Amino acid sequence: MNAPTRWQAPLPHGGQLSGLGQWWQQFDDPLLVSLIDAAQAVSPSIASAASRIEQSRAARVAAGAALLPALDATASAQRGRQDLLSAVGSSASVGAQVSWELDLFGARRNAREAAQARLEGAQAGWHDARVAVAAEVASSYTELRACEAQLEQARADSASRNETSRLTELSMKAGFEAPASAALARASAAQGNSLLTQRRAQCDGLVKGLVGLTGVAEPALRSQLEAGRARLPMPAPPVIASVPAQALAQRPDLLSAERAWVAAGADVAHAQAARYPRIGLNGNIGAARFESGFGYQSGTLWTVGPVTVSLPLFDGGTRRANVGAAQARFDEAGALYRGRLRTAVREVEVALVSLQSTVDRSSDAQVASEGFAASFRATEARFKGGLASLFELEDARRSAVQAQVALIDLQRERASAWIALYRALGGGWAGADQQVGGGWSGADQQVGGGWSHPEPSIASTAALIP
Repeated sequence: MNAPTRWQAPLPHGGQLSGLGQWWQQFDDPLLVSLIDAAQAVSPSIASAASRIEQSRAARVAAGAALLPALDATASAQRGRQDLLSAVGSSASVGAQVSWELDLFGARRNAREAAQARLEGAQAGWHDARVAVAAEVASSYTELRACEAQLEQARADSASRNETSRLTELSMKAGFEAPASAALARASAAQGNSLLTQRRAQCDGLVKGLVGLTGVAEPALRSQLEAGRARLPMPAPPVIASVPAQALAQRPDLLSAERAWVAAGADVAHAQAARYPRIGLNGNIGAARFESGFGYQSGTLWTVGPVTVSLPLFDGGTRRANVGAAQARFDEAGALYRGRLRTAVREVEVALVSLQSTVDRSSDAQVASEGFAASFRATEARFKGGLASLFELEDARRSAVQAQVALIDLQRERASAWIALYRALGGGWAGADQQVGGGWSGADQQVGGGWSHPEPSIASTAALIP
């Protein structure tokens, strides 16, 4: 298939005129940005990706150097007697040796191109690691804030259940309630306490997960978390102007896959060139001096050559097999690239659908939460006045709690959808007239968010996608 010119999923709010830059500032939560920075500073995956960049850069330098002549300095000195008739003498020389293999068939040029492509792929891998860490921290942070909000809900629900149990116990002792009602109230209070304990443990686990991701000491992290307790980091209303297929060209995983494909193609050309003759040039020049009891001699010595020609005649099919293996790796890299492109399109489509779904459901969820809460308050007032049974109160309580939990889950889902869209777009996207926030611009320049690529690779290879 060709890369689509526009997404089939509807853009949130019809697509307002704005860009997808500076993602995390949209959440209006400075602590989230701080935790992402801390996690990226200590992430082993980012450190590993940075190490791969340095390794690839060294390989590129070596591959480029292979195209140039090699120059070596030599020096030697000796003293001795050459034969029985000669006097004891000393000789010394200093010079330079030059060797150069002519790259007539492009073997070394293709090796350099493959190394360059792998360097660009390693740089893309570094950015992909940053995006992945940021998304993981944001997801964990959102889960924690949602858990805290649900913990507050569970705490209030548990307190209400315990108060109902206390009042029911007093009514039973006064003869106004049956023992079964008191048992039901005690069971409801115990269930509320159990849910509260469970939710508290869940939140503690999420805090420890953030400690592991960010490297921040747990006491310091808990202190920082306290200020925004139970407040979900909600982004601003969706402001996506458009997400054309070309935006996928800045996804670092796609760029890495494409560079791997390019490198595999250069490897094929390199393997093919190895089947052709090789021509090498050598030469040296230097100053020499010989001194003995009969005097001394000195002068300049030089040679040009030999010129060597190596013509492969028979290798048992090794070179042909190497070409076949390189071609197979090229085909594999192309298939992986096309498959990853289709996956990228699907991920963006799904993220947009999920985001729109949360927007569509938000008003209904809010109405349901407010309605069930009002119903519970009315039922509770009737119960205290003796006009409603405990069963009615507990039923109203369950409905109110479930509606509130559903509303919190929906808010968490919306934030998660934004995070998924951030991940699917490779860290944000902006038009040609906007600065991309958070990644690489060109080969080695670090900027703020994505890849600025003058000619998107996907656009140039869309015809190759079946």
